[in-house]
Amino acid sequence: MTPVRTPEPPKPPREPRRLTARDAIIAIGVTALILLVVEGPSIKHGGERLDAGLWRTVVLAVGKPADAVSDVIPLSDVGDELTGWLSPDDGTGGPGSFESVAQETTATGRIAPITPDYFDPRAIGEDPPAPRDLDTVLVTGDSLAMPLDAVVARRLEPEGINVVRDPHVGTGISKVDLGDWGAIATRQTREEEPDAIIVFIGANEGFPMPKPGGGTVSCCGADWATVYATRARQMMDTYRQDGEARVYWLTLPTPRDDDRAKIERVVNQGIEVAAQPYRVQVRVLDMVDLFTPGEEYRDSMDVDGEERIVREADGVHLNEQGAEVAADTVLDALQQDFGDLGD
Repeated sequence: MTPVRTPEPPKPPREPRRLTARDAIIAIGVTALILLVVEGPSIKHGGERLDAGLWRTVVLAVGKPADAVSDVIPLSDVGDELTGWLSPDDGTGGPGSFESVAQETTATGRIAPITPDYFDPRAIGEDPPAPRDLDTVLVTGDSLAMPLDAVVARRLEPEGINVVRDPHVGTGISKVDLGDWGAIATRQTREEEPDAIIVFIGANEGFPMPKPGGGTVSCCGADWATVYATRARQMMDTYRQDGEARVYWLTLPTPRDDDRAKIERVVNQGIEVAAQPYRVQVRVLDMVDLFTPGEEYRDSMDVDGEERIVREADGVHLNEQGAEVAADTVLDALQQDFGDLGD
């Protein structure tokens, strides 16, 4: 008779290893190192845009080595993939995004045809075609669109006009990590169907952009301006909605900082070039001549016979008074296209 074997009792579970303070410090260090590598380009570009001083020196001291490492170990691409869920509708590669449209466009080498839309009818003595009725106005852009959006809403909403305020702080046409403006413009027109679109953007420009044929182009030469103007033109074409809507695009008043001023000049040239095929529907409103004539920065200007501060302390944005002045120009342009807007 075979004896019955008594099963061995199970071994007691091993006590989990306790993390020591040293382990925690190592984990934190590794995490910080990964973040530096992933965000190296952003840190470097952010530092380059700071005013001269200790903080700029410190940020660049960290950002430049991190950017160099990021070029060798492209973890930033992985980071973009992992954080893409933060803005799924407006991310790179979505409907109308700069990337998707660029892939569909090929250089043919042919001379682009001139169409009647290139000519502002008022400049050649003709009456412009009537736009559709003004029911909805979209005010959009980056932080420059604030508080202009509030001023426009305060003036137009009592007249029964719906004003949609949709600034995207921290974004830029050359900066797609927080939102692709090709996709944003597509979504805005689809959801809001605005009759007039007021665009004030450019506080966060100067970032490298992909160029046709591969590679990237850095700010701020003619190659960079070409890519920028192409993106701006794509947005204008989206906003004008087959010629039925009107677009009012504000140029950038000269900033105080010289480095920012260099970017501003190229951005403004890009805006002018971008609008050329759509002079019937796109109005480029000159904020340089209004706020900084001769490209000379100033904090204050004459407003109704009194010297008033019109810029924020950062030397970039308009304050409430400046937004009121800009709104006068915007509403004058709206009135030329849509007729009497009331008081």
